[in-house]
Amino acid sequence: MCQYHHRTGGKGESEQQELGETRVSQKRFLAHAEHPVALGSFRSWMRLLWGRKGIDRAYIPRLLFVSLTTLLTSPLRLWEWIRYGRAIKRTTIHPSPVFIIGHWRSGTTHLHNLMCQDKNLGYVSTFQAMAPGFCIVGDKRIKPALARMAHRRYPTRLIDNIPLTFDAPQEDEFALATLSPYSFVHSFTFPKQAASFFARYVLFDGLSEAVRAKWIRTYLAILRKATLRHGERRLVTKNCGHSARIRTLLDLFPDAKFIFIHRNPYEVFLSTVHTHKTVIPRSQLQDTDPERIEARVLKFFTQLMQRYLADRSLIPAGNLVEVRFEALEASPLDQLRRAYELLDLPGFDDAEQDIRLYIDSVSDYKKNAYEMNDDIVAKVNEHWQVAFDEWGYERLEVSPRVLGN
Repeated sequence: MCQYHHRTGGKGESEQQELGETRVSQKRFLAHAEHPVALGSFRSWMRLLWGRKGIDRAYIPRLLFVSLTTLLTSPLRLWEWIRYGRAIKRTTIHPSPVFIIGHWRSGTTHLHNLMCQDKNLGYVSTFQAMAPGFCIVGDKRIKPALARMAHRRYPTRLIDNIPLTFDAPQEDEFALATLSPYSFVHSFTFPKQAASFFARYVLFDGLSEAVRAKWIRTYLAILRKATLRHGERRLVTKNCGHSARIRTLLDLFPDAKFIFIHRNPYEVFLSTVHTHKTVIPRSQLQDTDPERIEARVLKFFTQLMQRYLADRSLIPAGNLVEVRFEALEASPLDQLRRAYELLDLPGFDDAEQDIRLYIDSVSDYKKNAYEMNDDIVAKVNEHWQVAFDEWGYERLEVSPRVLGN
């Protein structure tokens, strides 16, 4: 009897050890899988790496993991192209999509989530953004499996407390990054080249016509898949980089609608810095000085806003509305109704009940809180004058404060 119990106990310990090892393996897998292009195109990943210098040895495991996952998922992308390629090419994108723009952390996600409660609108989902090359063939089996694994580790997004679900709307810049090397998202992988990625793939400065044409082909393919998934409905997409791409978007969709959202610049600064400091350690292949993050955020905001202000007059009358985040937060239904009316978008009355239900579901959402200090106030006051001049935000005096995300 004692021998039996001893052997049984040994087996139980072995099973527990195996379970523990499995959990450790899953954690390691998810830690590497946090890289934004882990399920992306192998060819694009190789093109991104080709000729790159400055990859640090500490990140070789991450480099190998992403190389492996992109390679192993290549058959899925091939199968999707064989199975659905013709249908995707035949899909017609609505000629008047809605583009939500504004600087990162200005409330674009909240606005996007609200509008996507309208069942007459389609969008790029989180799963499509993660795996745009096989989001159709992987919808029934791969997506649920990945969702279960991800939910155990991250029930909410890393950068804020918004629930993470694979069917939720997502910024389509991530889909661009997984399919091509032409995206600002890659600056998180190569933070030392962040300025170059921003200039070329957000501002399109110094971008050749050949590369611009490839960017356009990739982006239209993403929108066609989203359109196919949503039964050819009008799309509402969110992409902060589009704030500087208005000319290109109007070339593609002359009747496109734009909703620009702006927010208290001090909160935007703190939240954007937090985002960079959260995402870079999970993406980087090279070390970078954390002190440089603030300088990049200050510079990129100014460049993005200057380009937006220079190009917004190109948007036809009645196709642009600007929304103040603070007003949207205080009265979301009123602000949405206003946007629908000014842009001449149909269907708000039909969508209102679903929007109300969503608002109720996130009523207990708690924003991150950041400590404001004299140094931050001084930096924002010095570099982001445009926010105070253009949208009337109050300049703070130098004094400690706490602001929300």
